[in-house]
Amino acid sequence: MGKVKVKKSDVWIDMTPMSDVMTLLLTFFMLTSTFVKNEPVKVNVPGSVSEIKVPENGVLTILVNPEKDAAGNPTGEGQVFMSIDNTDQLGSTLQAVMPDASAALLDVFTREGTFGVPLSEMKSYLMMSTDQRQKVLPTKGIPLDSIDGGMSEFQMWVDAARNVNENIKLALKADASTPYKTVKKVMSELQDMDESHYYMITNLKTSEGD
Repeated sequence: MGKVKVKKSDVWIDMTPMSDVMTLLLTFFMLTSTFVKNEPVKVNVPGSVSEIKVPENGVLTILVNPEKDAAGNPTGEGQVFMSIDNTDQLGSTLQAVMPDASAALLDVFTREGTFGVPLSEMKSYLMMSTDQRQKVLPTKGIPLDSIDGGMSEFQMWVDAARNVNENIKLALKADASTPYKTVKKVMSELQDMDESHYYMITNLKTSEGD
């Protein structure tokens, strides 16, 4: 008896619904994602076993980094930078500290995200090209010394950010090799402003012995 031949037929799958789903998912993630802006310095945070998460929105991040000279050697001092995740609040904070800032300078400032130069140099800094600002910023830092016995520039920025957003959260991100005296100075200035609650950004350890 001869074998029965099974007629072969092509299998066709309509992928249109799958393409629609992928497009919707891609659009969703693009609209809900928070893009991380480049920081002026690479901060290697110390390890910790704490699992308290830093809020994703409404955060003023204070970066504390060890200062280096032109040859790349530590000077024994530290530098302070700041960043605010909300662009509108970032611009309003600059306007509070520098009321005479022009719209052009304000636009540059909000696109940078992270800031950290003395107020006396802010205008000239913002007028530089992007490449120049990227080279200059890591060599600067927000001054911690008080002005005529009053607030320091660091405290002025924190106070302005709090006035713009009274619910703003503070997060301290210090490099593991930052001189302790600089970190202590930052904490002391926050304490002088009655800011005793803030997050410490660290790397998560798996156990106490790691």
